[in-house]
Amino acid sequence: MAKRHIAAGLFAAAALMGTSAASFAATEITWWHAMGGELGQKLEEIATKYNATQSEYKVVPTYKGSYAETMTAAIAAFRAGQQPHIVQVFEVGTGTMMAAKGAVYPVYQLMADAGEPFDPKAFLPAVVGYYTDTDGNMLSMPFNSSTPVLYYNKDVFAKAGLDPETPPKTWEELESFSKKIMESGAAKCGFTTAWVSWAQTENFSAWHNLPIGTLENGFGGLGTELTLNGETQARHWGNLKKWQDEGIFQYGGPAGGNDAPPKFYSQECAIYMNSSAARAAVNANAKDFKVGVGMLPYYSDVQGAPQNSIIGGATLWVLQGKQAEEYKGVANFFSYLASPEVQAEWHQFTGYLPITQAAYDLSKEQGYYEKNPGADVSIKQMTLNAPTVNSKGLRFGNYVQIRAIIDEEFEQMLSGSKTSQQALDDLVKRGNELLREFEAANK
Repeated sequence: MAKRHIAAGLFAAAALMGTSAASFAATEITWWHAMGGELGQKLEEIATKYNATQSEYKVVPTYKGSYAETMTAAIAAFRAGQQPHIVQVFEVGTGTMMAAKGAVYPVYQLMADAGEPFDPKAFLPAVVGYYTDTDGNMLSMPFNSSTPVLYYNKDVFAKAGLDPETPPKTWEELESFSKKIMESGAAKCGFTTAWVSWAQTENFSAWHNLPIGTLENGFGGLGTELTLNGETQARHWGNLKKWQDEGIFQYGGPAGGNDAPPKFYSQECAIYMNSSAARAAVNANAKDFKVGVGMLPYYSDVQGAPQNSIIGGATLWVLQGKQAEEYKGVANFFSYLASPEVQAEWHQFTGYLPITQAAYDLSKEQGYYEKNPGADVSIKQMTLNAPTVNSKGLRFGNYVQIRAIIDEEFEQMLSGSKTSQQALDDLVKRGNELLREFEAANK
């Protein structure tokens, strides 16, 4: 299926069909997700433990591939009337899901209809704000929310004569630290990064209190336009190009940047920016050195920085077309999923943010942050300041494709065929064309 088919129009055109699935005495609840590896195993464990707490419902998780593949599969299944009850959708799919009003069963309405206790104020504002409508109603259930942070090699810092307990706070410091590390021979490169789109463009903008798009980054309506080609964004992309040429920065590849982690694990690069949810993988792979965690760097001369970072990850959306009894099971499972004990365990195992204040408090009471220094950096970074219209997140249609354009234009700049400003201008032009297509399809 072409990428542009990932749009709410497909949902709207789909026939609403649903059947009640039962497994013996239990009502079966299907859950499509995008978590493989250790995360997928932990997700399966959560479902198994829930199923063991009662006999009325049985949650059946199914791995459907990447986030984009899972969303595409859900759209195709909905068109065929074979949709799951629950589908995990990454944050950049929020605009598409919100526009699919006939296909989505909003979580706030689901919980009320099922009679399940539900208090939106129990969730961390920086998390839940991303997934609410203009009236403040929660549309999906937060599950795995993350934000990019800075990981660094403490051993390399010490070898280079740097304080191993002090990560760089600014981009100016990161540049000088990198040069010192390379000149000392402690590592071949200063830093690498995953997610040029998410970490170095979207979060970079929010962290510097710069708009990503008009109409409050798309929260204000479908007529939004991208504004990622500002002077500060162009400056940063240009610096990444300069640092790449100097060997200070090593590009980790498009999308999630699969080439970035090995550069850090092998100690080739001393600093690595990626999701807070990469913490488990970092700890598992950094066997020969000590890892520190710091906040994202910022430019010290940009007024308003640092502001707050924005989330990534995904939420759980409920699809229409099923029986009322099945939705009671979904709501019951969501209550279990949001419980402090379950969320604290998930947060501590994965590095994802605790989605509720109670889960955060429980983790503190359990001494998790004292035993795991740096594990709360993501929370502190997200809540550093009250979110502004520039830093509460983004909500654009067709954003999966726009992220691909970000990578394409960034690589064009790295190759030397475009300046940073030209690449960002072209990104905005191409991205706005996709926004207009989405607007036309959802009027």
